[in-house]
Amino acid sequence: MSLPSSQPPNQPPDAEATLPVDGAYDLGRTLGPLRHGHGDPTIRIEADRLQRATWTPEGPVSEELVVLGPTIRIRAWGPGASWAVAHAPNLLGLADRPAAFSPGHPLLDELAHRYVGVRFGRTEAVVEALVPAVLEQKITGDEARRVYRALILAHGGEAPGPLGLRLPPAAERLAALPYYAFHPLGLERRRAELLRRLGGSAARLEALSTIEPAEAGVRLQAIPGIGPWTAAEAGRAAFGDPDAVSVGDYHLPSLVCWVLAGERHGDDARMLELLEPWRGQRGRVVRWLEFGARDLTGLGTARRGPRMPSRSIAGL
Repeated sequence: MSLPSSQPPNQPPDAEATLPVDGAYDLGRTLGPLRHGHGDPTIRIEADRLQRATWTPEGPVSEELVVLGPTIRIRAWGPGASWAVAHAPNLLGLADRPAAFSPGHPLLDELAHRYVGVRFGRTEAVVEALVPAVLEQKITGDEARRVYRALILAHGGEAPGPLGLRLPPAAERLAALPYYAFHPLGLERRRAELLRRLGGSAARLEALSTIEPAEAGVRLQAIPGIGPWTAAEAGRAAFGDPDAVSVGDYHLPSLVCWVLAGERHGDDARMLELLEPWRGQRGRVVRWLEFGARDLTGLGTARRGPRMPSRSIAGL
């Protein structure tokens, strides 16, 4: 979803700040993974500007972040405005130092240079990160994005401020919905019940953003229905974990094994073996490879992982 204009909103923000940026910064690629499809009504993003609606511990907020040379301006509207401005350095990953990581591998060194401005930021919004990850379990990305959009339109709300965005469903709303309310959206009972449980456990889940990402990921996987793939997908967004690898992905092992070893077919075990030299930064390596597969001719030519077919939820 492109931004409607390059002009700033005319409603004065409830809070704002200008943050200095140390080194290269790529806002589009850093925060792009927070958008779940081009029709995601909670977010708009371009290379140097992002508009986003979210929930904070102090309430809902709409925020706009704009890269202005060596600084980033944040403007925020709503009850959560002050919290959003105070935590903007975390969201932007301003403390992350990708330039300090030297892989010592010819291709990865090239990708490190190309994507030196890509940071690992953290939203500190655990339930919000888990919801789209749960929706993406066992179905195609296109189908998951359709369900996510439908969920927001049906059970989210209008975001504060002038940006015209919608909020994701509040945790309390998810917990209060009966499982069958999710059925018209295309969601079967198993994942609907999981979303309801996550909404009901929001206070405990949000507290995970205060501990080390690796431990937070372990605790997520202790929740029935949250496996390594879901925990990694949510962990990258909520905790900014640069080591999170989506074990169980349908395409990722083939990409990693092809690029790092020239092997046309790979599984999770082989992928993790190849990534082991960069433990602690494996998620960063994977992100570089995914960007490279899209941007560089030939890098992803053997990315032929199996596709999960679209399914009806009838009978599930």
